[in-house]
Amino acid sequence: MSGPVLKIDGLTSGYGASVVLRGLSLRVAPGEAVALLGKNGMGKTTLLKTVMGYLPKNGGTVHLRGEDITRQPPHRIARQGLAYAAQEHALFADLSIRDNLCLGLEKAHAFDERMADIAPLFPVFKTRLAQQAGTLSGGEQKMLLLARALMMRPAMILLDEITEGLQPSVIDRLARALLEERARRGTAMLIVEQNVPFALEVADRYVVLKQGELVDEGQAKAPGATGSVFAHLRV
Repeated sequence: MSGPVLKIDGLTSGYGASVVLRGLSLRVAPGEAVALLGKNGMGKTTLLKTVMGYLPKNGGTVHLRGEDITRQPPHRIARQGLAYAAQEHALFADLSIRDNLCLGLEKAHAFDERMADIAPLFPVFKTRLAQQAGTLSGGEQKMLLLARALMMRPAMILLDEITEGLQPSVIDRLARALLEERARRGTAMLIVEQNVPFALEVADRYVVLKQGELVDEGQAKAPGATGSVFAHLRV
């Protein structure tokens, strides 16, 4: 496709009478990874939930691969090729690893083919598919959350604080998985993170959100990018 995979124009959203996002516009190109950065409480998670259809869009439009998804419910948005790895642990603890992964599929018979795709990214799961998800470590649960999203083979994935509370070795594993997925399938990504070095490593471009509005953007690998982002986080 020639246009953006995600096109947000004038998006306004919030919780009841509380407005969080104010006329926000953003583009993500096919295969591009954009890091959405900012202090806590600035509206980052609100943006992801609004795009995904979990919060009402009180103004503006959202297009995914050229289709207007502004008023579509989450299950239809997911079918259009948008995956969401939420900050909250959105796993079914009493179900097995396999059953949780199957939730990322429209048809269960595709499991073996899709599992062959993600097994090199997360080899820890290959021999443990019958294990209950609730018995996994925190890092393994985050990996399972990402693996489930990738099972969809989405055109784009929304990632919300995927590295929160994780040790460096797990963060490195997640970074490698995301970079490999992009290289192999060209999956676009919108990455909400407090871990700025991780976000800039994985992303092509960054944008900074402050009080519901985008206030800065730049190339993730450009000299001074890290300092520019931290300057926003300090004020």
